[in-house]
Amino acid sequence: MKDYEMPRFPEPYWRDMDLPIYNSLIEDIHMDVAIVGAGITGITAGYLLAKEGLKVAILEAGRVLNGTTGHTTAKITAQHGLIYNELLQNFGEERAKMYYQGSADALEFINQMVKEHSIECDFSTQEAIIYAVSEEKAYTVEEEADAYRKLGIRGELTEESLPFNIKSMSTLVMPDQAQFHPLKYLNVLLRKFIEAGGVVYENVTATDVEEGSQPQVVLRNGKKVSCDHVIAASHFPFVDKNGFYFTRLEVKRSYIVAVTTQKEFPGGMFYSADSPTRSLRSTPLENGEQLVLVSGDGHKTGQGVDTMKHYLALEEFAHDVFGIKEYKYRWSAQDLITLDKIPYIGPVTEKNSNIQIATGYRKWGMTNGTQAALVLADTILGKENVYRDFYAPQRFDSDPDIKKFIKINADVAKHLVKGKLEYVGKEPGEVEVDEGAVVMVKGERAGAYRDHEGCLHLVDTTCTHLGCEVEWNHGDRTWDCPCHGSRFSYDGEVVEGPANKPLKKVELD
Repeated sequence: MKDYEMPRFPEPYWRDMDLPIYNSLIEDIHMDVAIVGAGITGITAGYLLAKEGLKVAILEAGRVLNGTTGHTTAKITAQHGLIYNELLQNFGEERAKMYYQGSADALEFINQMVKEHSIECDFSTQEAIIYAVSEEKAYTVEEEADAYRKLGIRGELTEESLPFNIKSMSTLVMPDQAQFHPLKYLNVLLRKFIEAGGVVYENVTATDVEEGSQPQVVLRNGKKVSCDHVIAASHFPFVDKNGFYFTRLEVKRSYIVAVTTQKEFPGGMFYSADSPTRSLRSTPLENGEQLVLVSGDGHKTGQGVDTMKHYLALEEFAHDVFGIKEYKYRWSAQDLITLDKIPYIGPVTEKNSNIQIATGYRKWGMTNGTQAALVLADTILGKENVYRDFYAPQRFDSDPDIKKFIKINADVAKHLVKGKLEYVGKEPGEVEVDEGAVVMVKGERAGAYRDHEGCLHLVDTTCTHLGCEVEWNHGDRTWDCPCHGSRFSYDGEVVEGPANKPLKKVELD
């Protein structure tokens, strides 16, 4: 497999270059609302608030639309894997219905925006399909179909063969779902936001929020944004305020390869019930061909096998099922999962009602992220919203939440100790070109990467969040924390939170 350096989805439509976006914030400002994070939640919430006349600033640590939203497979669906039977059994019919309806509302909102603003974003109606190839998972799919019936969700259970080279034992179809190109869609909402008076600042990293009736977002460069309301839509909440979200979120990575295929893709959005998970959909290319997106192979961030093996596994799957005409792109995504698999949307803590968070979308960011924007915008505008209590971050159900809580944090403790005791036998001089490895420098653990020009980059491998030891991610050339999912570039800059400070540089001399 060629080692592609193409992490965009799938072409570089990351934003309209004519938009008036500020490259930094060089003075303190005051706004009605400060939104940290320019993904689907931040931009959608900003659009909704700005068109109501509020002064809104979006603050983005990197470049707009360059994070998780830009790396999504962009299904807009209420079929979020095998979720409804689990919700029904654990939390009852009312909460399971709320989850479905929230996702359906988000799909309708996106559809409405596409029509209202005539957005050309490859929006198309598709069937969402879960399939099982084993008897065990076929039974699980049948249980999910029973949950659909109990909850009044439209769906059809069938034993018909899949329209490609996979033998399935059971399939569950949810009709009238959708897919789109999220960056083309959000480009337009971002323009509408700015036209309504909103402002956008790139390359401004928020590190804290000072509490009060008018909280202040503190930036890494020392500047502050004072406001009446803060929305932390930065994927992992950059502000915690003793909400202890790093103990209540599981961080997982998944992988995507994009290929043109020898066999025609039949349409639809497919998701396997078996492990390792496989997700399939297509998106149109400029030349009229279909680019097939194959994703899956999820694992906890910073743990597991060499990450390049996940790309190889997906490439092999695509070859076996469709035949690969051309391998076009590969990239990875990071997702957060709450204890009960329902997003955290609302006040960061009970006493901080003017500091809102939105996180834990569990791989389904297009619907959950849109729903978060709708809930948070209504909250700030003083409107009623039936989902507010449902998504409240302060909820905590003793079963199964407590079991998940214990499991996540026992794993963190294990990796915290493991990293400190690991034997390291490699020296910096042994690291080859385009290789990353843990090495010893002056008797201390360090991370080394030698770039294509032969330059050696050395960093302290102690994560700046809570002190776990990061591990090298070969597939993406990053240093990943196995405890809470922070990720850093090969030269130590923050790629993903919760860490908001870079890894320390290490000198050989």
